[in-house]
Amino acid sequence: MKTNVLGYPRIGSRRELKKACEQYWSGKTALSELVKTGREIRHYNWILQKDAGIDLIPSNDFSFYDQILDMSLMVGAIPQRYHEVIRLNDNTEMDLYFAMARGYQKNGLDITAMEMTKWFDTNYHYIVPEFHRNQQFKLFSTKVIDEFFEAKQLGIVTKPVIIGPVSYLLLGKEKEEGFHRLDLLKNLLPVYFDILDKLKAYQVDWVQFDEPYLAMDLTPEEQEAFVYAYTEIKKRFPYLKTILANYFDCYGDNLDTVLSLPVHALHLDLVRCPSQLDDILESNLLKQHIQLSLGVVDGRNIWKNDFQNSLALIKKAAAKIGSANLMIASSCSLLHTPCDLDLETDEATLTPSIKQWLAFAKQKLEEVVTLQQIASGLITELTAEKLQENVEANNRRKTSKHTHNPEVKQRVNAVTEQDATRKNNYVFRRDAQVKSLKLPLFPTTTIGSFPQTTEVRSWRAKFKKGELSQQEYDELIQKETEATIRFQEECGLDVLVHGEFERNDMVEYFGEQLEGFVFTKNGWVQSYGSRCVKPPIIYGDVYRLAPMTVKWSAFAQSLTQKWVKGMLTGPVTILQWSFVRNDQPRSETCTQIALAIRDEVLDLEEAGIKIIQIDEPAIREGLPLRKADWQNYLQWAVRAFRISASVVRDETQIHTHMCYSEFNDIIQNIADMDADVITIECSRSQMELLDAFADFKYPNEIGPGVYDIHSPRVPTKAEMVNLLEKATMVIPAHQLWVNPDCGLKTRQWPETQKALVEMVAAAKALRESVTEPVVS
Repeated sequence: MKTNVLGYPRIGSRRELKKACEQYWSGKTALSELVKTGREIRHYNWILQKDAGIDLIPSNDFSFYDQILDMSLMVGAIPQRYHEVIRLNDNTEMDLYFAMARGYQKNGLDITAMEMTKWFDTNYHYIVPEFHRNQQFKLFSTKVIDEFFEAKQLGIVTKPVIIGPVSYLLLGKEKEEGFHRLDLLKNLLPVYFDILDKLKAYQVDWVQFDEPYLAMDLTPEEQEAFVYAYTEIKKRFPYLKTILANYFDCYGDNLDTVLSLPVHALHLDLVRCPSQLDDILESNLLKQHIQLSLGVVDGRNIWKNDFQNSLALIKKAAAKIGSANLMIASSCSLLHTPCDLDLETDEATLTPSIKQWLAFAKQKLEEVVTLQQIASGLITELTAEKLQENVEANNRRKTSKHTHNPEVKQRVNAVTEQDATRKNNYVFRRDAQVKSLKLPLFPTTTIGSFPQTTEVRSWRAKFKKGELSQQEYDELIQKETEATIRFQEECGLDVLVHGEFERNDMVEYFGEQLEGFVFTKNGWVQSYGSRCVKPPIIYGDVYRLAPMTVKWSAFAQSLTQKWVKGMLTGPVTILQWSFVRNDQPRSETCTQIALAIRDEVLDLEEAGIKIIQIDEPAIREGLPLRKADWQNYLQWAVRAFRISASVVRDETQIHTHMCYSEFNDIIQNIADMDADVITIECSRSQMELLDAFADFKYPNEIGPGVYDIHSPRVPTKAEMVNLLEKATMVIPAHQLWVNPDCGLKTRQWPETQKALVEMVAAAKALRESVTEPVVS
């Protein structure tokens, strides 16, 4: 019985990779320093896993930005617009790589970044591959081979992790009509053969092919593509040991196809879908000598494993196919969990009573190994102690007084449909809002946050350490807020924001002020590129003790005659971007959060805030992977948003924001949210995402993002005018707002100021060229 880990966090336990990347991007360090940091992280991860007792240690799970972008570079799927970057003599392969991820605006070139979207139902984002008809591929980057050799030099034979050829193609987009991206499979496979040939020369033993699309609804043609791909790989490499890894859900209707594939091992996510074990063990198609990788240790949450439950699953599988054919594994890559619970030494932040219930990536390695030892009958005094401690910790959590609040549960049970419905419909509300707000055609705004400079972050750090008093800290935040209000007035924005300088993170800030949440000092996970987030932990029932945002929104509104938006994070996003308790339905926890946000919305309105934005960028992300499960989720998710928003008067305008999502298949549900204005990411897709709203005849107002804030590149007025003109071709002008794609927290002030000035100029140009009146 072996131990298997699908992937390990790559940011470094203290975010070393984030810091190294940003230093390199800013020109403060050389490429050699960035490469050195990456190498140090890889070596630390490999040695840590070897010392923990992991048998199948992953390589190629490290990435400087994104593993799918790595694959695009490896197979030479480099869009034509980046070829000029390649031709510049002083540019390296790494510069090309980052240009694809972030855009490129120097040396006389001005190139947009590739599209980015959510990785299945996680908060991780990947760079979307671009495909053209008859596209040819070739081995361009040898990263996977280099890292396997690098680990071997340390005396560690790793298991290379490669995104499988079918999922890689399905994760991309066709950039022209007349073909399907799976048509390119025959062109792509020879590059996979080339990679495997080179790995074989280094005596590779196991290779893990990640095929997460096997958790999705697939057409017969897509299922056949898997059969073709893995049959061809088997023909070419008959003795290569291959693990086919699927995660985030069951194989479902794809199971018969999967069991027919000529692979040596199948990985099962038994955290998300424990019932699939019975389906596989009872199937007549299960091959006699196939190995099963049992993903019993949760790679997406931070709760301590329930050893008794996991051992029951392992025992069931061992009885059917034998212990020698089993691997004990993480459910998915540990990329989605923080690095090391041992770094959490501040008991005031994370109390021992709650810490005892948790396990981060390093601790999950120990859980995998301990389960393997117990299941194999290797019961030493130490493993017996670990089993007893695990059972006792889980039992204490079930009965803890910290977890349950009867008053919160009673309030949830008392919610009615009236609580989730605005007083009047949108047509009536729009008339009231037009009269009250008096905004121009193409009103301009931002999504919420403004740049959080090193200085602003230092104030917060000093305040938390007690080096600044509350008064001193407030005075600094007031000064920064006022300067931001003045800038927005000067550049001509119509609806302003306070800038969110008092906030560390759009979820953590609220969690810190809500009961039922706890926090970490070093619990960082990667969201995209160098962007890391520190999700709060929801351990108990959620409720609000006092107003959370009114102070700063009201202060900002007092500084200006223009409207200032109140900025809130919605209940679904707070849920999705937290580590959520797993002892009650997520829908119940979400409703608890919605009621807390509802209280805040009412307080903002009473403080004179006429426009309130309740961000829900994660509502699409939370969709189950299979459509049969969608409606149940969407029913409670949309209801939670409506509970949070439906308490206000008609003239109070409710906004929401969604980013990096596909909307076509849930557009009715988005309309059901009944927000007065929705802002969405649109710039990287060149307004393609608006088609769903146009086809649906979306009745409310919409702000398609006109520039990409995830890139440092400054767009021109002409670019944004062009995007807005595209928007007016499918959405009536009186429904359109003008705004960036997302919040500006991660950007620098100079680029932000230039971009917003250009954005306002673009809106004014549209007002002059479009004569459609504002209608009520």
